[in-house]
Amino acid sequence: MIGEGTKSTNQRRHNYVQENVEVGFFTDPTVCIGCKACEVACKEWNQVPDDGFTWSGNSYDNTGGLGASTWRHVLFVEQDRQKGNQIVGSHSLGNGEDPFRWVFLSDVCKHCEEAGCLEACPTGSIVRTEVGSVLVQDDVCNGCGYCVVSCPFGVIDRRPEPLADAGGAFKCTFCYDRQKSGLVPACAKVCPTESIVFGRLDDLRARAQERVQQLRQSGYGDAQLYDPQETSVRGIHAFFLILGEPEAYGLPAKPQIPTIHLKSAWTSAIATAVALSLATFCAFYFL
Repeated sequence: MIGEGTKSTNQRRHNYVQENVEVGFFTDPTVCIGCKACEVACKEWNQVPDDGFTWSGNSYDNTGGLGASTWRHVLFVEQDRQKGNQIVGSHSLGNGEDPFRWVFLSDVCKHCEEAGCLEACPTGSIVRTEVGSVLVQDDVCNGCGYCVVSCPFGVIDRRPEPLADAGGAFKCTFCYDRQKSGLVPACAKVCPTESIVFGRLDDLRARAQERVQQLRQSGYGDAQLYDPQETSVRGIHAFFLILGEPEAYGLPAKPQIPTIHLKSAWTSAIATAVALSLATFCAFYFL
């Protein structure tokens, strides 16, 4: 029975690619234990080079943030706020004036529905796959860096030479190679608490809404989903449940792709050109 269940599950995962079903990650920090197994699995499977071995001294977080050589990053958030119904303050003092919470969040590339990096890429190196993920083709990337400045989340980055030819750009691939083989992305596979859940995007969003309601009923009044569908990004394929405001996790409240500014930029350019033309005409006409 176990073998049959495993076969059925793998077949469903394989069908995600075969049937062009959009998939995603739902990350729930309320069950994350900060073990960083996802970081290790990501590096091992994708053969991502190390980030250097410099002790940061920033809590227990030594990877610092997402980048060309860190595709999964467990963020350690320490806040002077109460977590749910916890009893705060020192028992010896009994004043109840010392709230504290420690939240872990495994961050990753968001694989935006409207991806700024994809729109900015001049070589076609960045493509949208059949499962909805955003993939960088290393052998096509010329290292121009346009994608780096176009990502509203600051995820994608270039590796310095000689780690990459011409300083190519790198980020999470959504373990696209594993998905094509009917396997779950490495980070979700090893997560011991199922803080990272992989599956159909619509199923995950329904599950996430249920989890938010459950937490709010349990005293987590500031629980909410981070999935900015109302912005020009139009939603993300790796979305999060967060406690409090997104800025505490380094997430922009309203991320926007740079191309939304094209209309105003072209309007300003045309208006400037018309004004210069009129000024030149007047200058010659009234001489």
